[in-house]
Amino acid sequence: MVVIGVTGGIGTGKSTVAGMFKQLGAVVLDADVIARQVMEPKRLAWRQIVKAFGEEILNQDETIDRQRLAEVVFHDPQRRAQLERIIHPQVLRTMREQVQRLRKSRRVKTVVLDVPLLLEAGAQRGVDAVVVVTATPEVQRQRLKRKFGWTDEDIDARVHAQWALSAKVALADHVVDNADGVEHTRTQVKQLWNKLGLSSRSSTSRR
Repeated sequence: MVVIGVTGGIGTGKSTVAGMFKQLGAVVLDADVIARQVMEPKRLAWRQIVKAFGEEILNQDETIDRQRLAEVVFHDPQRRAQLERIIHPQVLRTMREQVQRLRKSRRVKTVVLDVPLLLEAGAQRGVDAVVVVTATPEVQRQRLKRKFGWTDEDIDARVHAQWALSAKVALADHVVDNADGVEHTRTQVKQLWNKLGLSSRSSTSRR
């Protein structure tokens, strides 16, 4: 089984690229989805986050208000690091467990890990190839403003919370430029799929 780590900067389109791999036959494990799962009420991460940040970050149904939590941590590097120390180990452990289950099933030939902070968390050691998705700063900002309505200050805080895109590219095995339209990106993904020899290993599980 081949494990591909897909990462990049915020707004570069990591999930778009991961989705294209899925269309080609890969099983995708999304770190953001897993993070939401480990943060569900009464679970370990939920208890640790509430203890660290207070009940004011909770909604009425006791779920964590992710937007309110983000407003706290993205403007305070120490608080952000505190949150990452809680969430990252649990997300990565869950992801490793899921990869092992897929590996044992022997039906899945390609797994894509969609992980925004793959390199920052040192999780690249668990993948066979690191794919970094890029876009120009202008394109990143346009996408983030359109999708979330964030201000330039909001965007700067989140961009600075990650490694510089150039640092990620320096550690990449492959780079996908996602700044010039969907079809241009899809062509690169298909070429990479073939380059990695995955066309002959397509997963029988297409979900």
